Amino acid sequence: MSTTRSMMAAHPDGEPSLGQALTACIEAAFSCAQASDACADACMAEETIVELRKCIRLSLDCADLCMTTGRFLSRLNEVDGNLLKTILMACRDFCTTTAIEYEKHADMYAYCRIAAEACRRCEQACQDLLPRPF
Repeated sequence: MSTTRSMMAAHPDGEPSLGQALTACIEAAFSCAQASDACADACMAEETIVELRKCIRLSLDCADLCMTTGRFLSRLNEVDGNLLKTILMACRDFCTTTAIEYEKHADMYAYCRIAAEACRRCEQACQDLLPRPF
């Protein structure tokens, strides 16, 4: 059992009905945040840094938004479903945009390919969680 799932199960309000989908989204968001931070760092180490400016900016913003999304989803007490849906839509859409940028560089830079894959997983996890009631 993952730490995320264990924490939900141990929560005084009990494990939420969203269980596995919520766990998957939290873990995908944190994974995408880490991959995006690492991608930005790797881009900054390249000789072609000027050409990678858009990628760097999107990476940093995506990392921040994914980290925030994961943190919001981890809080099970007094959930505002409308706010969470807004955050999920923003995260999903930002991951889509960032993945498209990463994919432009994926053939040349392996870290962009890896980050694109993380963005696509987060995008899908957010989409899977959106239709569910909070």
